[in-house]
Amino acid sequence: DFVREAIAARRPVVALESTIFTHGLTRPRNVEVALDAEQRLRDSGVVPATIGVVDGTPIVGLSEQQIRMLGADDFPAVKLGLRDLPVAAAKGWHGGTTVSATALLAHRAGIAVFATGGLGGVHRGASSTFDESADLVVLATLPILVVSGGVKSVLDIPATLERLETLGVIVVGYRTPRFPGFYVRDSGCDVDAVESAQQAAEVARARDGLGLRSAVLVGNPVAAEAQIDPELHDRVLAEAERAAAETGMRGKALTPFLLDHMHRATEGRSLGTNVAVYRGNVAVAAEIALALVA
Repeated sequence: DFVREAIAARRPVVALESTIFTHGLTRPRNVEVALDAEQRLRDSGVVPATIGVVDGTPIVGLSEQQIRMLGADDFPAVKLGLRDLPVAAAKGWHGGTTVSATALLAHRAGIAVFATGGLGGVHRGASSTFDESADLVVLATLPILVVSGGVKSVLDIPATLERLETLGVIVVGYRTPRFPGFYVRDSGCDVDAVESAQQAAEVARARDGLGLRSAVLVGNPVAAEAQIDPELHDRVLAEAERAAAETGMRGKALTPFLLDHMHRATEGRSLGTNVAVYRGNVAVAAEIALALVA
């Protein structure tokens, strides 16, 4: 297994999630983005390990054929969070792994760095619905470093950061003292900044030296030219929330509803931003993985 061999040889490895191409992006761009992310890592001297589930079995290091299969039109891939993995194993499901499931499987395989798009978090109105992502709890229990474009901007970002603080997750901004808001560079929330990949790697080493068991979350803002105009973003998000309230949308269906509204209202611009966020995070993760084995 190429991932196992790379880890044993202390070569840099970066884990990649699979829900971004099984559920997050439109066809056929989804598979193109997934394979391009792997190639960008190889070009940087890093081993890619895309993680997913095939026939109920978690795979750390999907083959190109498996990626194409999971991302194909009408293929029965299930969105799998951490708690879904045992059910998937029992039922022999195929699936894309979310941040929570990918982080667990990456850590179990010995991978120290994981690149994703946007993290799940605390939903707006969670004080009455108790709706928050399992991503947060999982990151509190796994000493992995995750590079993310922040949390999805349709969520309650200040509440998410408060929750991450309570859970002991280390949060830093990559070359910025402001936590990114996925579609926009600045969520309006302050964080500590790391100025380089080497400094981010030192944070992870210091965590390990202290015996802490939580993740390091590196918030990497999307490139300025790729972000959605902040005023447009805020207006469209407010419209999406009103539409969700009018239709009674809630629970697991709420975030996809809001993101779909964002996509349509920005005439597809949000999809391009989504891809730019992911590619930027993959690049930063590669630099950090290289710094960790240096």
